[in-house]
Amino acid sequence: MSAAKIFKRPDGRKVDEIRPMKAKVGIIPNADGSAMFQFGETIAVAAVYGPKKMHPQHSQNPEKGTLRCNYNMISFSVTERIRPGPSRRSMEISKITEWALEPIVMLDDYPNMVVDVHINILQANASTRCAGINAAAMALAHAGIPMKELVSSVSIGKLDKQLVVDVNKKEEDWEEGEGATDIPITMTNSGKITHIQLDGKITTKQLKEAVELAREATKKIYEVQKNALKEVGGEK
Repeated sequence: MSAAKIFKRPDGRKVDEIRPMKAKVGIIPNADGSAMFQFGETIAVAAVYGPKKMHPQHSQNPEKGTLRCNYNMISFSVTERIRPGPSRRSMEISKITEWALEPIVMLDDYPNMVVDVHINILQANASTRCAGINAAAMALAHAGIPMKELVSSVSIGKLDKQLVVDVNKKEEDWEEGEGATDIPITMTNSGKITHIQLDGKITTKQLKEAVELAREATKKIYEVQKNALKEVGGEK
């Protein structure tokens, strides 16, 4: 019997099953591009402004443009209210999001300019950075920013010894056996990794398996993103 049939996830999903996904483009009228992406109860909204002149002037790069991301969890996105304003975690995820997106954005076209991406998590049940990256990639495409391809992001978890796709909050807090390991991975639609993190312990063999699980999962995520962009003619 396969692991997918033996292992019981808290919400009854198969080990390689993503929560129901939703995506929509053009949800913020005054932004140059915007999008929403949802994994189950995790909802991220991204808005793009630019390209525009970078201020202050000393921050300008005469060789290429700058991608600037701001990730924020709305105060009531989780059960216990979050204190408003930047935190160490939000600043870290903002920078990670920039790293995940930079390889696909053609910033050479915009010397001395900046593209601002604002990501807000409206509702959180784990995998928020992945949902934010998915929304941001769609919003950039909707804004008409030249991109080599899209990226799609998913969190692979290791619960004790079992790998699972698209971790939820209960799985993130898993305490049985060896506990939980969280591996957010972002890939282009051609399969190149632009971002991978590892929070916990995992063998080299399982890490390779996690990457393959992510490769299959991001193909499904990409289809959802692509279809949402096609609805508004925003795929570049």
